[in-house]
Amino acid sequence: MIKVIGVRFRRAGKIYYFSPGKLDIHINDHVIVETARGVEYGLVVIGPRDVEDDKVVQPLKSVIRLTTAQDDAQENGNREKEKEAFKICLEKIRKHRLEMKLIDAEYTFDNNKVLFYFTADGRIDFRELVKDLASVFKTRIELRQIGVRDETKILGGIGICGRPLCCHTHQSEFLPVSIKMAKEQNLSLNPTKISGVCGRLMCCLKHEEETYEELNSRLPGVGDHVTARDGSRGEVSSVNVLRQMVKVIVTLENEEKEIREYKVEELKFRPRRKKEKNNKRHSEDRELKALEDLERREGKSKLNDN
Repeated sequence: MIKVIGVRFRRAGKIYYFSPGKLDIHINDHVIVETARGVEYGLVVIGPRDVEDDKVVQPLKSVIRLTTAQDDAQENGNREKEKEAFKICLEKIRKHRLEMKLIDAEYTFDNNKVLFYFTADGRIDFRELVKDLASVFKTRIELRQIGVRDETKILGGIGICGRPLCCHTHQSEFLPVSIKMAKEQNLSLNPTKISGVCGRLMCCLKHEEETYEELNSRLPGVGDHVTARDGSRGEVSSVNVLRQMVKVIVTLENEEKEIREYKVEELKFRPRRKKEKNNKRHSEDRELKALEDLERREGKSKLNDN
């Protein structure tokens, strides 16, 4: 076991492990650490704890020190300089007439490098732009092309739920999401209705997947025949997953049909099989595959760094 702390360098960014050494470090402390990019200013989000050796990327670097008032002032100064760097880079992009969208500018803590994040539809020859920027800032310049999901994570926004985006507020890494998750949750398979601000499938489909799988396993499928406690028999017309209610088309004695709603525990039916091989599902599977292929084609060129 190794004692580590977890440090973030961006809001909702990836958590990296460092050794606390002999320092007394707590959650929400700011620390100075050495990374592959150089000396960085980070926030402690996981307090000292022991983790298994195989969960730590070696070599594990130690925290240099807890931040001082001077470090905090330098970090705040860097944030102000980044605003100016962003404006200058925008001007240079217009000057060189490059088809790219600038997303963010970032100084390393020691001012050893300035990073510019951008999106573009394809490859961009920005060699002249880098030379131009280096002559202005007199330091190392790095231009990094990112995908649309990363763009949204940096810029933030409000989701259709009315809350700030998960990726911008708390979600460290992007989760794999598929259209089959939307089908499991009885959502429309129209990509425009199940896509987030970034244009990709909403991350919350993954967050709620396990709950819906569990709830759906207790329900009959549409078209299944069920028997109620009152002796009525009929065919399932629809289900409400969250309320665990089932609407059943019941045939009365006079051959008339009536829709009745039952709680799932009031019905007897054959449980769903985990792997359905019914021929009626083949057309749906083809539709899902077509939609997933469309999502993959649209995202292939822009998500190469996710």
